[in-house]
Amino acid sequence: MDTLELLAHPVRLRVVHAMRGGRMLTTSQLCARITDVSKATLYRHIDLLASEGVLEVAEERRVRGAVERRYRLRQDLAVIDPAMIESLSRDDHRRGFATAMAILLAEFNAYLDRDEADPVADLVGYRQHAVWLSHDELHELISELRAAIAPRLANPSAPDRTQYLLSPILFPIEAPPSPSTDGTEATTDTD
Repeated sequence: MDTLELLAHPVRLRVVHAMRGGRMLTTSQLCARITDVSKATLYRHIDLLASEGVLEVAEERRVRGAVERRYRLRQDLAVIDPAMIESLSRDDHRRGFATAMAILLAEFNAYLDRDEADPVADLVGYRQHAVWLSHDELHELISELRAAIAPRLANPSAPDRTQYLLSPILFPIEAPPSPSTDGTEATTDTD
């Protein structure tokens, strides 16, 4: 199974999110975190991620006669590389976006279902901003966002840290201006 097909599934991607930060979790611990998915379904997806090498067994121990496995994420295998992104069709992008939205909704509902959920105190945000950017400004913004986010992706799980789901979404909501024949950008506005 290719990486895109493997990771572009809402349940499997939620497992990957749960494992980030160097965490080692058992299937039971993952079931306790992802409560809106049946145990049987979650077990199947964990087995698939393990068989494809995205999850690896970090340790095993006997518990009441059964073998309990603690898994860890193989960060190097849990990525969709730029070459793969460039090869995606529009329909692939539609499916990927739908998966991302399904995960956001499922994770947000799971958060709100917790007794201790406090969106104000937890600084929950889901604002949207429509901004006007030139091509150069867009690249600058993306670079700035990457510079702010990338160092934090390496943060390990720790007792004083809470895991947050950060989902930057960026796409044009109108067609870009078409260049005019004299090299300047043509506009469609009328006075």
